[in-house]
Amino acid sequence: MSIDTVRADLAAQGFTGAILEFAESSATVELAADQAGTAPERIAKTLAFASTTDEPGAILVVAAGDAKVNGGMFKREFRGKPRMLKFDEVEPLTGHPVGGVCPFANPDDARIYLDESLRRFETVFPAAGSANSAVELTLDQLEDLSGALGWVDVCTGWREDA
Repeated sequence: MSIDTVRADLAAQGFTGAILEFAESSATVELAADQAGTAPERIAKTLAFASTTDEPGAILVVAAGDAKVNGGMFKREFRGKPRMLKFDEVEPLTGHPVGGVCPFANPDDARIYLDESLRRFETVFPAAGSANSAVELTLDQLEDLSGALGWVDVCTGWREDA
């Protein structure tokens, strides 16, 4: 089960916080916000894209719940058009089912990036490997525990001037 894999991965990295498990689905930003009792923008959604190079594996972009990937910004950053993974590609390339994709316990060739849209918050709520889980983390914890390769600016719709 993916949530158990995430739990083990986080524990192996020294995380002692709680993974929130909900009785109902948290598979969308709105559902996750309701279940976690927070604003939708604080949900750290993990968007899964096909590789834009010859490198194997997925590109995972963790963004704020109110952010939308901008095709041009994505293309400039990753040198290719964004293509979301197809349903049957998600679990093999991310290690998690649709609705539970998160930046933890991913295959070694998955490349994880954090979007600037998250920097507005002290803590955020990414999924934890299932369609009914989340974990509250500071941005430093998210960066460390996810093994993110860095911060990118590929989303719009979240800035006050947008």
